[in-house]
Amino acid sequence: MLASSSKPEGGKWLRAERERLCLSTRDVERLSHGIAQQKNNQYYYISHAWLADIENGKFTPGIFKLYSLSVIYGRSYDEIVAFFGIPISDIEKEHRTLVLPRTYLVGVAPEGGGKTFSALLELREKVQLQRTNLVSKMFENWREAPLPLLQQKDWQNSLYGYIGMEDYRLYPLIRPGSFVQIDSRQRRIKTGDWQSEFDRPIYFVELRDCYVCSWCQVEGSKLILVSTPQSRVHAKQVRYPGDAEVLGRVTAVTMRIAEMR
Repeated sequence: MLASSSKPEGGKWLRAERERLCLSTRDVERLSHGIAQQKNNQYYYISHAWLADIENGKFTPGIFKLYSLSVIYGRSYDEIVAFFGIPISDIEKEHRTLVLPRTYLVGVAPEGGGKTFSALLELREKVQLQRTNLVSKMFENWREAPLPLLQQKDWQNSLYGYIGMEDYRLYPLIRPGSFVQIDSRQRRIKTGDWQSEFDRPIYFVELRDCYVCSWCQVEGSKLILVSTPQSRVHAKQVRYPGDAEVLGRVTAVTMRIAEMR
């Protein structure tokens, strides 16, 4: 399979991997021939001349030859592809930045989802879920956090909060057990009119003894934490900024609206 011109660095890395295993180009040819026979697909086959051209930066191997090289050199497919400047690890992150026009299912559970599920079951026992908290605080002493779940978060640019199971302050807009994304750059309480309660800014606030996710308004030296009427939670006043720090504005929420059967 003819491919586009390659970066010389990719070929150099492949040569280094081959030499690390003390393999000749003929050895790779023979091993790839076996893979091609097993797969019943000649695209997996790599001739020694073709491999020499790849290592010299003349070509980029196609997906089948990359698979064979991954098997022969004992490196993950993602690593081999990364040799040629293709950041496989960025695919999910870049996909989330796209604005797709229609509603769709995200897809099947990723490989290793069982480990994530087991970790989430442990989460219920090891982490206090009753109170609202920052996600980073919840996991700071837990070494076996569900990494496939946490890796989906943009930790560099955002904070993440968890709404405690006993926290109904913004119910039903944000239900207990929800996760919220917090833009830490938006710490100033906005004032003004909004068309509905859905447009009113929501903030994540750190008090002396707890965290609060709430509508906010400032009156003099007081910060008023405002609840939804449906929650039946009374508004709370605290000294500001003495007893409260606004960590940022809530920009997204992941929320359960019904129990799973």
